[in-house]
Amino acid sequence: MVPKIKLNDGNEIPQIGLGLWEVKDKSEFDTAFKTANKAGYTHFDTAQSYGNELFFGQVLQQVNIKRRDIWITTKIDVKHFGHEHTLKSFDKSLEKLQTDYVDLLLLHFPVSVLRKRSWQALEEIQATGRAKSIGVSNYTVRHLKELAKYSKVTPAINQVELHVFLQQPELLDYCRANDIAVEAYSPLAHARDMNDPVVAEIAKKYSKSYAQIMLRWCLQKDLIILPKSITPSRIKENIDILDFEISKEDLRQLAKLDKGLRTCWDPTNIP
Repeated sequence: MVPKIKLNDGNEIPQIGLGLWEVKDKSEFDTAFKTANKAGYTHFDTAQSYGNELFFGQVLQQVNIKRRDIWITTKIDVKHFGHEHTLKSFDKSLEKLQTDYVDLLLLHFPVSVLRKRSWQALEEIQATGRAKSIGVSNYTVRHLKELAKYSKVTPAINQVELHVFLQQPELLDYCRANDIAVEAYSPLAHARDMNDPVVAEIAKKYSKSYAQIMLRWCLQKDLIILPKSITPSRIKENIDILDFEISKEDLRQLAKLDKGLRTCWDPTNIP
């Protein structure tokens, strides 16, 4: 059973989810979703910009899952920022997803100027019950501090790139101090660094794969993780990380591997 993390609004999110970034082929999407469902995933992360909300809604009608037993996240695309654009685009997202609500709605990136009004739209959406939890993605500490000045609702989650090679300790400290859960996308760093000898040796020690060590590290940092794959064997492997625990000594070795490796959007210099 995948553990859950209780958010600041009282909702509980499964700690492992399937990332659906750039899965734009319907047959691949259906296979990934159904494989994940059978493997025990109940948490699925999509976005307007991924171009597959429609696929999600369609496959959801094909499987025997009660809506209350599945966690759906989507995100407002940067091109839909602004108060009215956010509201209208979210209506379309619900239509595509074929659901009355999402469990988590995020602003996808800290778009300059427009992010304040977009956040206020998310607060309105949450008040109607159409988004159970709301949050942000790719926000730095600076962006979160700015948000705190005008928000009525503290974001439940900040979804950012985070992995063994990009550990973001300052951001983690700020989020923990302010009761904001951190969700790690690209927890495998897009396979950009899969030959580190320290990770490889630890993987051998626990009879686990290199990727499983990277993911387990995230779990033990109390992160919510979103490994993305369309390969059935890897989808199953990525959730098979609940039967072991990395020792404190090995965690200390992994902590030394941080090198600021970014493989996705970099919000650092966004004003």
